[in-house]
Amino acid sequence: MDLKDIQNLIKFVAKSGASEVKLETEDVKITIKTGSEETTIVQQMPMGQMPQMQMPVAQAPAPAAAATPVAPVESEDSKYITVKSPIIGTFYRKPSPDKPLFVEVGQTIAEGDVLCIIEAMKLFNEIESEVSGKVVKILVDDSSPVEFDQPLFLVDPS
Repeated sequence: MDLKDIQNLIKFVAKSGASEVKLETEDVKITIKTGSEETTIVQQMPMGQMPQMQMPVAQAPAPAAAATPVAPVESEDSKYITVKSPIIGTFYRKPSPDKPLFVEVGQTIAEGDVLCIIEAMKLFNEIESEVSGKVVKILVDDSSPVEFDQPLFLVDPS
């Protein structure tokens, strides 16, 4: 079984929704366990080769949406809305190094305004605002890696 077959098996298991799959052949034993965060592969080879190998495989990122998920900040006394990252990638505040920033703290934004760009696998995804308001805080530094659902901006909707 080669790497491409294993990758196809991982994709199949992820799509099927199964939590664990075991596959045994005469020379290979593979166990694929899926969880909410990652997929774990355990592969055992015959004697003389590497006895056991585990490698985490990140779930495929959700397709880039035109707008970001928006959720209230956890603090109950806060009136701000948190704009979160819809994908995993690298956060950029400018379209290119010689261009101005998309938004700055204190700037008023409208629904549909581009707030930043997140680069994922050499694709630059414009992240648009789903709310109108004033940018209160930028929570991520330029050129920093971001995770799915990580807070990026605080917006005052009033």
